Amino acid sequence: MTTPSSSSQATKDVPAQASAAVLAQSEPIPDDAVSVQGPNFDEPLGLQELLTSYERIGFQATSFGKAIDIVNKMRKWRLCDEPLAPAESPELTDPNVRANTRCTIMLGYTSNLISSGLREVILHLVKHKHVSAIVTTAGGIEEDFIKCLRKTYLGDFTLDGADLRKKGMNRIGNLVVPNDNYCAFEDWVTPILDKMLAEQPKRLREGGEGPWSPSEVIKRLGKEINNEESVYYWAYKNDIPVFCPALTDGSLGDMIFFHSYRNPGLIIDIVRDIRSLNALAMKARKAGMIILGGGVCKHQIANAMLMRNGADYSVYINTGQEFDGSDSGARPDEAVSWGKIRAGAESVKVYADATLVFPLLVAATFARDRELQKAGP
Repeated sequence: MTTPSSSSQATKDVPAQASAAVLAQSEPIPDDAVSVQGPNFDEPLGLQELLTSYERIGFQATSFGKAIDIVNKMRKWRLCDEPLAPAESPELTDPNVRANTRCTIMLGYTSNLISSGLREVILHLVKHKHVSAIVTTAGGIEEDFIKCLRKTYLGDFTLDGADLRKKGMNRIGNLVVPNDNYCAFEDWVTPILDKMLAEQPKRLREGGEGPWSPSEVIKRLGKEINNEESVYYWAYKNDIPVFCPALTDGSLGDMIFFHSYRNPGLIIDIVRDIRSLNALAMKARKAGMIILGGGVCKHQIANAMLMRNGADYSVYINTGQEFDGSDSGARPDEAVSWGKIRAGAESVKVYADATLVFPLLVAATFARDRELQKAGP
């Protein structure tokens, strides 16, 4: 048993150097400091309460909570929130116009996310006009249409590649796509390419629309699919432009390649789309980007934001790391150095698989509109 005198003696015997290092005094905690706290499952907890609690959990949960806050700010902003600028254009001085001028939200995602069930989450955003424009890759286009024709199935990450090849099965992570799906896609898309080629001479005459742009190709396919299960059907219906700088980098590119032999002459002009995308960014009074994954879709949106000296709001969700210097792994602060995100803008990167967190992000933000409508007054 330790007596008070022996305890005091023990304290005196502690080396001063070690004591000073281990028992260093803290500075006062700021009044606005937020303490760490997780959800209390002993109390009734609905989905929205649970998602709100992420903000104080720490680590990537806190980044996710910040993403919810930033997306809600994108959704809430109106031009009428800003003071009237001295040199404001006449059409933007009208109070009703200002109240209806919203933040331009650009959504970017990689092709695998359309292959996954995240497609239905993206469809909700497009169907209900929550986004102003989309940038994706070729697979992000074709897989949507293919799913209207044939199913994609759950598989396993460990399935043997050589065995799948013999069976005519293609693996995307733990998803499996029968090769027959792409044959069905060819049967569907080739006659449409034929029609577009037949319409091309009229477009190329003086006063015509000019060559097809990738976004016009996608819009036409969205019209032709005529299926409410398609993301790009709703993009066509709601006049939401879909940009795909790498339109040929996938099965759709294969079909265009085959078509160039069978019925040559189709022209697709990428320059028209870069003008359209950059113009959309430059025209935006407030601009936000939500980017799932990296690569082309991430950089193309960020580069468009450069044309207006940076985005005002930015949410990245990906698993990329910055140590290799890739744009995919870069944090928002790197984009600030390039002028693609404004200094002082609201931005966050959530290090996570988008299939895990994006449905929750939408549930806490965009989908609340439907929830509140169902609840009624």
